[in-house]
Amino acid sequence: MKVGTHANEGLEDIIGRKQKEIEDEGFALWGYGGNTCHPTTMVQPFAEEHAENGDPIVLCMEPMVSNHFAEPIRADEYSVDGVTWQKVPNGIHAVGSRFALLIKNLQLAKFELPLSATEVAVGRSAGRLGSQYVRGRVDKACLNVRTDPSLLNDPNQEKVIKIGLTAELIDPYAVFLRTAA
Repeated sequence: MKVGTHANEGLEDIIGRKQKEIEDEGFALWGYGGNTCHPTTMVQPFAEEHAENGDPIVLCMEPMVSNHFAEPIRADEYSVDGVTWQKVPNGIHAVGSRFALLIKNLQLAKFELPLSATEVAVGRSAGRLGSQYVRGRVDKACLNVRTDPSLLNDPNQEKVIKIGLTAELIDPYAVFLRTAA
C-alpha cells in the first residue's frame, strides 16, 4: 500500500498518532479507499486463510508524496460486514476513509520488495504477478510471496518498491467506516 499525507496530516504525524492509538487502545484503524482491497471480498478472506495457517499477515507500506488534503472527517462507527455497526473507540481516529485495516506493531522499516516475487492472492486477478497488478491507479493489493525459486525475480517483470513502514494485521483485519448520521 502506498502511504503519504492524508486528510491534511503528514505521514510522520500519522505514524506517531497511530502508534499512540496502538499503545492506548491495543490497535489502530489504518484508513484507505479503493475496491482492490475491499474488506469482505478481498482482505478478510486473504487474512483469514493466512491466519488459519499460522502465517503472519504483514501490511507493507511504501511512502510517497501525496496531495490528499480532503477534510479530516472522523469516522464514528465501523463494521466488519457493512451491516452491523459499532462505535469507534474514542482514542482511535480514522479520518477521510471508507475502509480501514486493523493494525498493531506499526514500525518504520527499510527494505525493497520486488513485486515479481509476489502474486495476487484473491479475486479475479489471483495468480497474476504483483508487478503486473500494482501499477497505474492500483496502489494496494493482497499479495502472496511466491515460493518457487524459478518464478522469482523475472527481470522482464521487475518492479521494486521501497518499503518504509510495516504493521501486523489483526482480526477482523479490515472494516467499513462511516460517520453517524
